[in-house]
Amino acid sequence: MKGIVEQRTPGWWGSRDSRIRVPHWSEKGQLGSLDASKDTREVVAIKCVAKKSLNKASVENLLTEIEILKGIRHRHIVQLKDFQWDSDNIYLIMEFCAGGDLSRFIHTRRILPEKVARVFMQQLASALQFLHERNISHLDLKPQNILLSSLEKPHLKLAEALFGQPPFASRSFSELEEKIRSNRIIELPLRPALSQDCRDLLQRLLERDPSRRISFQDFFAHPWVDLEHMPSGESLAQATALVVQAVKKDQEGDAAAALSLYCKALDFFVPALHYEVDTQRKEAIKAKVGQYVSRAEELKAIVSSSNRALLRQGTSARDLLREMARDKPRLLAALEVASAAMAKEDEAGGEQDALALYQHGLGELLLLLAAEPPGRRRELLHTEVQNLMARAEYLKEQVKMRESHWEAETLDKEGLSESVRSSCTLQ
Repeated sequence: MKGIVEQRTPGWWGSRDSRIRVPHWSEKGQLGSLDASKDTREVVAIKCVAKKSLNKASVENLLTEIEILKGIRHRHIVQLKDFQWDSDNIYLIMEFCAGGDLSRFIHTRRILPEKVARVFMQQLASALQFLHERNISHLDLKPQNILLSSLEKPHLKLAEALFGQPPFASRSFSELEEKIRSNRIIELPLRPALSQDCRDLLQRLLERDPSRRISFQDFFAHPWVDLEHMPSGESLAQATALVVQAVKKDQEGDAAAALSLYCKALDFFVPALHYEVDTQRKEAIKAKVGQYVSRAEELKAIVSSSNRALLRQGTSARDLLREMARDKPRLLAALEVASAAMAKEDEAGGEQDALALYQHGLGELLLLLAAEPPGRRRELLHTEVQNLMARAEYLKEQVKMRESHWEAETLDKEGLSESVRSSCTLQ
């Protein structure tokens, strides 16, 4: 519900929390700055709703809003601290967010780097998941209702943030309606360049047909949202636990398992660096990350050598499978795609193309394996699918490790990257 803001005289006000003091109003209902020389004072924002503007339904809606807000606590949802009333107005005393709203933030900066937008998306997804688990729907989610805790340390989301304009930008309501009702495929701009996961999520969010649009659960589980690796106070502990396991496997001589664990640890070290604000601690974490990456590179060489040996051993079985697939054009074509993936894997800079080919080839081979009758060909196909899946997973881990290391090294070189720990909040 939108509050009606009135200009009021600063002064102590009848809140049950005696620490709350009302300074001057701003034009949008958030309060201005306050001398914080006394630790007991707190700056708040207040929604002021005129009673005469409320009918019976509006009163019920307002009471429902108060009931919901009083019962939820989440770091990315605006907190209702108290509510009061007098003869003329009802006052909602809210958490103060000094950075304004997301709409103004986007307009000021035009576009945001993808990895910054991704952290903002994680925060919004975290808040929405919290609400969804409690059967609460927001119903009015838009940039104007996402507030920033500060301009120096902002935190937000929204697919509009990447291109600097909404997907149905229009000059009139009739044009907007036409675009929304149209059956034309929404084509994303080619620039700025985005990852495949990011583009996939945008396309699925912008699906016009609600029955085909991405579900809540699929959204929360999407690899670009990646809530598991959202920067938090637990990120460093999770990374450390994985490193302990990696060191143990390394000492046991299990190079492949150690390498995999080091890569998974890096997935948590990067958000830990995002979250950390102490410069000395951040530098210490970076130094440790450098050590782990160096050891992972050594393990990578060991595992790669072992994989090449296994590949040579499996050549005869692979050739036999191709020979047995001569009467199955679809199977033969899928095997050729897999061979192309392995060839791309050995090319400098060909990892992403190789992964795309592995994904396509394995998708076909898994379908064919399910339909293949028992026999020698099925046994060979099953073994080949297992080998290809292992190679694809290994390659994916190497790509993620390199990207994580690069992101850790460049963390302080982007103006907004340093600030992704602080919060944006829903209202």
